[in-house]
Amino acid sequence: MTATVAQFVSILDHLAPPHLAESWDNVGLQIGNRDWPVKKVWTALDPLPAVVARACENDVDLLVTHHPLFFKPVKRIDCNSPLGGIAEMALSRRLAIYSAHTNLDSVPGGVNDVLVSRIGLHTVRVLAGPADVDMCKLVVFVPSNRVKTILDTLFAMDAGRMGNYSCCSFRCEGVGTFLPGAGSSPAVGKTGALAEVQESRIEILVSNTDLSAVVRALKKVHPYESMAYDAYPLTVRDHQAGLGRVGELVSPLPLDAFAAKLKAELNLSTVKIVGKADRVVETVAVCSGSGASLMSAAIATGAQAYVSGDLGYHTARDAQQAGIGLIDIGHFGSEHLVVDVLAALIRESVKASGLSATVEAVDTERGLH
Repeated sequence: MTATVAQFVSILDHLAPPHLAESWDNVGLQIGNRDWPVKKVWTALDPLPAVVARACENDVDLLVTHHPLFFKPVKRIDCNSPLGGIAEMALSRRLAIYSAHTNLDSVPGGVNDVLVSRIGLHTVRVLAGPADVDMCKLVVFVPSNRVKTILDTLFAMDAGRMGNYSCCSFRCEGVGTFLPGAGSSPAVGKTGALAEVQESRIEILVSNTDLSAVVRALKKVHPYESMAYDAYPLTVRDHQAGLGRVGELVSPLPLDAFAAKLKAELNLSTVKIVGKADRVVETVAVCSGSGASLMSAAIATGAQAYVSGDLGYHTARDAQQAGIGLIDIGHFGSEHLVVDVLAALIRESVKASGLSATVEAVDTERGLH
């Protein structure tokens, strides 16, 4: 069955839940129409003009990138600007663009876990976290004979996710009463007569960012003219998600030997090192992308080395004073590993969903030199 952009958004939101994104981030569907068909999908690190142009030339329907197309608020779309040109190109060729950024960094099995796997760490735990996720408990009242319709709608929008479990809900039975007033069009009962209906109370977890969309979808399929529902705010702590990771080397190595190992394992042309070359490294803190903001967290773990990208002068000075070694593998080098992995994950999800689409990783991206 040919998929739509909306179905792929559901798959991608499942792989990297948007509620795990940092508050300053912009993730999800960046451009496109949810009704567009999707037969070919590409994954890439950046939605650069060359990547988007090549995707359009190859009749790609959906481009999934790590970095967002729209990162800061956009005041205008000028097609003569790089950003406007990308938008014009994508829209004219019906290419949808979706971004999974810090949510893909934080989620178990995401960018940071791919990186620590390549480095070869064990006994891995979250560096900055666990993440506090703003959720709500959505309670919906529905006639007992319409429960399946409501649950199908909720699960299709990825409501009811708890850790590694999906489709989690609770319901109980009861009697609902209502008196349809003048001008009403009741699905059950008659205007001016008190009605008693066997109803189910359905409880389910929904992220705050998805709540409005979920309620709108429910109202479309709910039989009542006025859908009765409540939303209770919650704060859920996900102990498996968060930015960065900390783990142990199988065998301790001097800092310079560990840096050389990283350079070879990650196929990098250069790495930058701060610290004594003979410092023995056993515990390693890691953060994909730009990790300067997690420097204090890395020091607090007692790690002998911190591996990340975009580690500048002041971060290096802080490391010197704290006695922790730094290995800067670059922003691109720490994140590009996920492009192939993400393609494989999407491919598996497509197969499990019974959909039909080809999924490939872009192989032409290169880091800055």
